Amino acid sequence: MNLKESALNMRRNIIEMVYTAQSGHPGGSLSACDIVCYLYLKEMNITKENARSYKRDRFVLSKGHASPLLYAALCEKGLLDQKELCGFRQIDSKLQGHPNMNYVEGVDMSTGSLGQGISAAVGMAIANKLDKREDRVYCLLGDGECEEGEVYEALMSASHNKLDNLCLILDYNHLQIDGDIKDVAGPEPFKEKFEAFGLKVLEIDGHDFNAIEEAFNKARAEKGRPTMIIAHTIKGKGVSFMENNYAWHGSAPNSEQYEKAMQELGGEA
Repeated sequence: MNLKESALNMRRNIIEMVYTAQSGHPGGSLSACDIVCYLYLKEMNITKENARSYKRDRFVLSKGHASPLLYAALCEKGLLDQKELCGFRQIDSKLQGHPNMNYVEGVDMSTGSLGQGISAAVGMAIANKLDKREDRVYCLLGDGECEEGEVYEALMSASHNKLDNLCLILDYNHLQIDGDIKDVAGPEPFKEKFEAFGLKVLEIDGHDFNAIEEAFNKARAEKGRPTMIIAHTIKGKGVSFMENNYAWHGSAPNSEQYEKAMQELGGEA
């Protein structure tokens, strides 16, 4: 399994979806690509055969606007047909701008309103504890999302309930729709905040597969508390003119930009 090639293919599909729809959120989808690629292809016990079962690991995309990222991962895993991606954000398609668990096999929670995804993930992890199940719950948060108070209520509950079956990942790309997070609401410092809530905190390069693997292994080994992986990432990773540019938080490329992006990602425009 070539994770780098799979992540690259996911990035191509993200650009393809957003360009075709002329709508969507490419920046934060591209930044977390490597993490979610690793989750679906190596870390989680999800397959086409058990996708409808509750007896498996779960993933909650708390920053639900990054739905192209999730759809690309499901496609790479074989849970979503490639031809369905072209229906992204189309009126008759099940691939909505925010993921809907009622329509898409493999989507574990409908998300979009920021802060609610992590709350659902905490509930899932509590349910697994009550049922004495070993399945794990993974949840990806945006750094701008961490300006929501509900995030910290969820963290408090996760810590109080000693949810060592819960692994949270922060996509720390520093940018949100209006600019740098420090200029919008200043939610930093994250490490100290998360530790104050009783979480095990790991910091990694979110584009380094070896670091990602090591972090998930440490999270599995942690007992008595949930883990937060702070993944330092680049918004728009892989497309030069999108990288570190908040203007691409929720914008679609034109035909010229699309061709340039696909060429940089090694695909055909």
